[in-house]
Amino acid sequence: MKFWKAFFAALLGCLVALILNFFLFFLLIAGIAAASGSGGGNAPSVKENTILKIDLSQTIGERTQEGMGGDMSGIPFISMPQASLGIYDAVKALEKAADDKNIAMLLITDKGTGTSSVTALEELRNAIEKFHASGKPIIAYGMNYSTGGYFVASAADKVYMHQDGMLQLVGMGGSMMFFKDALDKLGVNFQLIRHGKFKAAAEQYIKNDISPENRQQNMEMMNSIWKTLSSRICQSRGIDAKDLDNAIDSLKIGDGESAMAYSLVDSALTTERYVQKICGLLGVEKEEDLKVITLSSYAKTLPASLKGSVKVAVLYAEGEIAQSGSGIASSKIVNQIKKITKDDSIDAVVLRVNSPGGDAQAAELIREELQALAKAKPLVCSFGEYAASGGYWISAQAQKIFSDESTLTGSIGVFSLAINYGKGLKEHLKINPVELGTHRHSAMGSGVRPLDDEEVAYNQKLVEHIYDKFMGIVSDGRKMSIAQVDSIAQGRVWTGTQGVEVGIVDKIGGIEDAIKYAACIALGKDPDNNYRDVDNSEFKVVEYPKVKTQMELLLEGFGSSEQDALIQKFFGKANLKELAEDFQNSKGVKTYARMPYTLQLTY
Repeated sequence: MKFWKAFFAALLGCLVALILNFFLFFLLIAGIAAASGSGGGNAPSVKENTILKIDLSQTIGERTQEGMGGDMSGIPFISMPQASLGIYDAVKALEKAADDKNIAMLLITDKGTGTSSVTALEELRNAIEKFHASGKPIIAYGMNYSTGGYFVASAADKVYMHQDGMLQLVGMGGSMMFFKDALDKLGVNFQLIRHGKFKAAAEQYIKNDISPENRQQNMEMMNSIWKTLSSRICQSRGIDAKDLDNAIDSLKIGDGESAMAYSLVDSALTTERYVQKICGLLGVEKEEDLKVITLSSYAKTLPASLKGSVKVAVLYAEGEIAQSGSGIASSKIVNQIKKITKDDSIDAVVLRVNSPGGDAQAAELIREELQALAKAKPLVCSFGEYAASGGYWISAQAQKIFSDESTLTGSIGVFSLAINYGKGLKEHLKINPVELGTHRHSAMGSGVRPLDDEEVAYNQKLVEHIYDKFMGIVSDGRKMSIAQVDSIAQGRVWTGTQGVEVGIVDKIGGIEDAIKYAACIALGKDPDNNYRDVDNSEFKVVEYPKVKTQMELLLEGFGSSEQDALIQKFFGKANLKELAEDFQNSKGVKTYARMPYTLQLTY
């Protein structure tokens, strides 16, 4: 009897494994078919009198990334990255559309569900403003405008919304969670060793509430970003900034009637009436006669390579800095930098940084290699959503630094973090850890006990050493004294606008500005006076590293999307594997050059 039970159990296991293998096999086949069906092909044709549509519910990211063909959201165990249009491709597409005789108008739509960063929306809006010079009409229409979506839409000639839609302008906010009480109950303790009164990294693990310094920097940071958004909105719509702020504080803006009362929209229309307006502008009788192409589709008409006399390489550094793994892994990006340095066909380099920082040692390895590159070719930096702490470490010595106004940068500070869970093991699991070692501090950072006073002093000295190194790098790159650097450092996070004021950023501008500046240097022109006038035909752009294929994305996509979303929200990691690796690597006392946290702003 036991034999047959074992036999049937084994048989059932084999059947389950066989079914799963068949499922995975056909899933891969479907993925290959989808990839081949959507990734290749010729560029779309653009017919006369076409509308170029910017759908703000679609993500504008750092780089263009194709999604898998078809809807895979209902397939279990698959978590696919969202398809996105790279901001540089978006800007170049709008530039081309302005001169394209077949593009008759620009239409901006918003359903309030986009996931683009504030900096991406800022650069997109700048490109839309340049589009005005073409004289072609720009119309915006939304059902439910998000604040970020409305910020872009307000650049249009006319802004409409659905008569039953919403425009909920409530300013800019965010939230932080503090875990000390929960950790105390679990018997888990964090010891934070830092330099910089604003270095609030891990504060949520050692305190029950936000520190005054951290509150100060966050409020100043959010107010700076809001000023960027609101000033541009008010300028476009002819609104007084104080009146807008008062209306927001009083929650007076919400529906179409209130939006019109405060001159935020020109009219609240039914869909039918809105379509009639568009048809009238283009001289057609019915909706079926309208020809529309999305910005992401139109971007596919951009030439793969221009025949300019100089070549600019754009190196994307996106994610958390570490020595290995995903994000900005020094083990990978250093090889990319060496490859670019040795390539004699590359005349200048733009480092596009979108990183809150991370491992200080990994950042230093990357910086050293970038310095070697800078001796061979001009190196210009462009900041995305974040270029803070370790992200700033690798950027500080560039020849010129461009930043968006809403970029979060600075955070020049260092901290070490030691976690111990011995109390939790003993109280909750009745496990009593015992230390062994050849010397008094051999088990330092083992995780089973707190650091003693000597060990804290030892690690504080190491933190101070790395902080001094960081200040020296900034001092050299920004041509400041150490005292000047220290006065703006202390772990303080600044926006790009504030960064220009304190001297850690050179110019406000997007990735296109940085590329043109680098090209101007390579062309032997005066970049500070002439970079905006460089013609696109004078240079060509190559990007590093290569974008992942759809098949690579499919193979990486196995996992729980809901679980990954929660891990990203609370821990700043892409998935459970990354989170586990982070805890594994946290053994010992780890030193970081990282932003305090990745603040999730609502906008």
